[in-house]
Amino acid sequence: MELFESQKKDKLEKARPLADRLRPKNLNEIVGQDHLVAEGRILWRAIQSDNLSSIILFGPPGCGKTALGYLIANLTSRHYYSLNAVMANVNDIRKIICEAKSRIEDEGKKSVLFIDEIHRFNKVQQDALLPDVERGTISIVGATVMNPFFSVTAPLLSRSLVFELKKLGKRDIIGIIDRALQDVEKGFGGMNVEIDKDALDFLSGSTDGDARKALNALEIAVLTTATAEGKIRITSEVVEDSLQKKHIFYDSSGDGHYDTVSAFIKSMRGSDPDAAVYWLAKLLYSGEDPMFVARRIVICASEDVGNADPIALIVAQSAADAVSFIGMPEAKIILAQAAIYVACAGKSNASYNAVMNAWNDIEDKGEIFEVPANLKDSSYKSSSKLGRGKGYKYPHSFPGGYVKQEYLPKEKKYYRPTENGYEKKISERLKKWKTGSKD
Repeated sequence: MELFESQKKDKLEKARPLADRLRPKNLNEIVGQDHLVAEGRILWRAIQSDNLSSIILFGPPGCGKTALGYLIANLTSRHYYSLNAVMANVNDIRKIICEAKSRIEDEGKKSVLFIDEIHRFNKVQQDALLPDVERGTISIVGATVMNPFFSVTAPLLSRSLVFELKKLGKRDIIGIIDRALQDVEKGFGGMNVEIDKDALDFLSGSTDGDARKALNALEIAVLTTATAEGKIRITSEVVEDSLQKKHIFYDSSGDGHYDTVSAFIKSMRGSDPDAAVYWLAKLLYSGEDPMFVARRIVICASEDVGNADPIALIVAQSAADAVSFIGMPEAKIILAQAAIYVACAGKSNASYNAVMNAWNDIEDKGEIFEVPANLKDSSYKSSSKLGRGKGYKYPHSFPGGYVKQEYLPKEKKYYRPTENGYEKKISERLKKWKTGSKD
């Protein structure tokens, strides 16, 4: 009978998906979240001391929220309950809380309730947790992809610690894949699986930091590939089929990366929104980090648009902030809007030229000027005795907020505004100030 039960258990274990089988068994196996679970960090200390209050874990899909929730149960002495907020109701919550009370009374053992997708609980369901969370009858570990400050009620938040899990990087995903291929007991370590470098690069870069998605695709690839010459070879074509995503050549650390980025930037600089959007799509489709793309747009907005359209930098920076908050796949819409704006904006590299010329004067020519006395700091006591700020003219005390005075000990011309866009107005204003015209 025991043998029969053991065989049933083995079959059930093998039937579990790879991502489920490879869930971390200790904190050292948690990937990409050292800011929370590295030795000495607050969550590490709470788990090790078994002094866990209620917590909310939020972060993008596949970053380890559920794995960390299960791990908390395994590493503490608490009884573990689990609910999915999509299917659970208030009665389910009350039943678990009733059992948790009995365990404290009968065994003196506390319980923890893991709630996946806690943002899907309505206010009534969340409020049903409050009294017993507050009394310590049960601790909750809520997992959500949504910002809990927008999706979890304020009373429940006030009784919980909130931890943000970071999106996994490409190296993190590669490490997880390697572990799956080497683990004999739970992975494919005993099957002699070999994955091509470009296939590994494609798989790790095309799953947007989602470890579950990467492991699911790897499992499909391994189980559907025939053994040849004693091994299972995973090529980029196999990964393409497993992900149902077309593989395009893109060497993320070589020419493919730099050439595509170059084409993207030059298309924005050259005011071709169609080309800019195409290269943007290729970058993102190939698994490029959206924040890397966002940074390129911000740079282009300043370097190539500049003061011809100062709004471009605001749009680009707002896009970068939004991408950080939203993530893929919707981030591609935000990046497209910003890239199109920058491509269609008036162009000027006058700001770029100005700072580079000034930089060269300092670095190459060694023109290190002393600050003129009238510009020196005069805010501290006794500064006037040293002549600091003497002769300074406060521009706001003059008509039009402008007065001519020495700002450099030697006349220099770095900023040469173009006649493009808003910079034309800047050019006209500077000419008026230089000539002293009142028109």
